[in-house]
Amino acid sequence: MGFTSVSRTGIFARRVAPIQVNYLGYLGTMGAEYIDYIIADRVVIPETHHDFYTEKIVHLPNSFQPTDRQRPISDKKFTRAEVGLPQEGFVFCCFNASYKITPDVFDIWMRILKHVHGSVLWLVAGGPIIERNLKNEAAARGVSEDRLIFAQPLPLPEHQARVQLADLFLDTLPYNAGATASDMLWSGLPVLTRIGDTFVGRMAASLLSAIHLPELIVTTPEAYEQTAIELATDPEKLAAFKRRLAENRLTAPLFDTKLFTKHIEAAYFAMYQRYHAKLSSDHIVIPI
Repeated sequence: MGFTSVSRTGIFARRVAPIQVNYLGYLGTMGAEYIDYIIADRVVIPETHHDFYTEKIVHLPNSFQPTDRQRPISDKKFTRAEVGLPQEGFVFCCFNASYKITPDVFDIWMRILKHVHGSVLWLVAGGPIIERNLKNEAAARGVSEDRLIFAQPLPLPEHQARVQLADLFLDTLPYNAGATASDMLWSGLPVLTRIGDTFVGRMAASLLSAIHLPELIVTTPEAYEQTAIELATDPEKLAAFKRRLAENRLTAPLFDTKLFTKHIEAAYFAMYQRYHAKLSSDHIVIPI
């Protein structure tokens, strides 16, 4: 977990292993000479970003993120009424942790709600203080607080069935959805993201690239806002994305667990070969 609480990073500083790799637990460079590699892909760490990492980059050919194509989705059929959603109207959602919601992102979300009549924003419940604060901020921006709805925790299979009531997931920046974006895509819900400059700001773009939906990756706040409004006001366009997502779910690389396993094992073997050939660590590209 990098330089975070109870992470025991000092173990690696003692060089307990001949090859030490930064992967998944800490989404950025360790900035430490005792970590040899970081596993990524060409979206989360493009070649132009190599100089910002002390680790050598191991590029997997699709997404850096492992996924499980056998994860269950509950068969339960939720209704809008039982989860507190209105019977009519477009449902935007974001189930990222509340600390990822910045004032800039929230400003855009509120402008989107103003443009899309009758729409609501479905967020993860974070406790009464967080929910009250977010509602107050909505009201301060001229949006009725009842247009913010909070989803209470559920077991993941049921949550993934519940989110199918939503129409579009709005990602956050500078800290994207990672595992949450994967859950949404597996559930069949399109994810709109704005790509940033850091590993954590490029994760959702990695996933969307690996499921062949690059049109849902935008680069500016203006494009993010406009695309969200277009998808909410053009049912055919949104339906086309949902169809493509359904078609790609089991054919694109993102949820191909066996293919990912092949690539990650090739990465480990490449590092191992370099070590036994007495070569220093270097950037590694795993072929498709």
